Amino acid sequence: MSRPEDLAERIERLVLRHEELKRTNTLLTQQLGSVGAERDSLRSRLGAARARIDALLDRLPTDAPGTPLAATPALLPPTPSPDTNTA
Repeated sequence: MSRPEDLAERIERLVLRHEELKRTNTLLTQQLGSVGAERDSLRSRLGAARARIDALLDRLPTDAPGTPLAATPALLPPTPSPDTNTA
């Protein structure tokens, strides 16, 4: 059987370990709350960004099915200007 001194030392180590685990648990609980709040904020921002993109998509012109999209000047590549210095 273990000596009383050995048992007392073991109990003391267990108490210290318990206190350490309680502190770790408290820190992890705080971190979990912080990360959860950040997740909620990011979800909200994502929803707002999706709504803005949907609104922009709704503003795009639509063509009749089967017809090619009309080329708009903003979408065309720039045309080179005639170079009069070409030999």
